[in-house]
Amino acid sequence: MDRLTISRLAEAGGVGVDTVRFYERSGLIRKPARSAAGYRLYAAEEVRRLRFIRRAKALGFSLDDITELLHLNDGQGSRASVRALARQRLDEIERKLRALQALQHSLQTLVQHCDGHGGLAGCPIIEAVLEPEQPIAQADTRSAA
Repeated sequence: MDRLTISRLAEAGGVGVDTVRFYERSGLIRKPARSAAGYRLYAAEEVRRLRFIRRAKALGFSLDDITELLHLNDGQGSRASVRALARQRLDEIERKLRALQALQHSLQTLVQHCDGHGGLAGCPIIEAVLEPEQPIAQADTRSAA
């Protein structure tokens, strides 16, 4: 199992073939050798790299962060650099959690003020959404990356 076709690499790495192609174009995995017939033949070590990418994505790292992590892992960096990237990601998650908690509090307050009976006229939830002067906490959960 020295060389893998793209489908075998994708299967072993737990991703789709299109994902392998995307990662190759993005430089996240190395360009493969080609067979005489033009088929991509990936080194078996690329399976480990694909799994690394998949796990880093599951932790919420951006593709730019993953590129940096791979670069660092390839012997170009230090543990302090890896920790700094992880700390940055953790700070972002904590910021998003605070924003979501503020949004949760706002919605809890609105639900508590609406008894759920009668017509929509005077419904505190509708009024809060319709009235621009009423503050409603907004969660900014978009990734900074």
